[in-house]
Amino acid sequence: MPLDWVKSLFETNYLGAIRMIQAVLPGMRERRSGAIVNVSSIAGRLAIAGHGHYSAVKHALEAISEALAQEVQAFGIRVAIVEPGVVVTPIFTKAKRFADPASPYAVHVHRLLLFYQMQMKTPSQPADVARGHPRGGDDEEPKLRYLVGDDAGAAGRGPAQS
Repeated sequence: MPLDWVKSLFETNYLGAIRMIQAVLPGMRERRSGAIVNVSSIAGRLAIAGHGHYSAVKHALEAISEALAQEVQAFGIRVAIVEPGVVVTPIFTKAKRFADPASPYAVHVHRLLLFYQMQMKTPSQPADVARGHPRGGDDEEPKLRYLVGDDAGAAGRGPAQS
């Protein structure tokens, strides 16, 4: 995968979230309340061959979310991570393909594409993600992580579950 593409993944999926957090956090600290909800992916828990850079970005977002949750708890601010499985979004039509059939890793990319084809038979919808995330302090028992979708739930029952 070209390094510029990897940089763009981090710019959007990690640094974009960091910029938003930095913009809202001072006001939340001043009010001593608030909620930061970061949308990650089940890929933040599980790295799959052919999808390593995306998983790395989501792992990074989850790591900073975990640390931030500890850092801001004393200010009455909570942090939540939403971890959807496969969701029908334009990402599947916009995604760049770097699958060179002559690549020594082509088998992994092929398996990844087959995995997505199977998951697209019963995908989550964007509205499922919206319904599945916490609403600030409204949860009776707030959690750090919220799995969305049957596929995310199945993957989340593995050893990495929080």
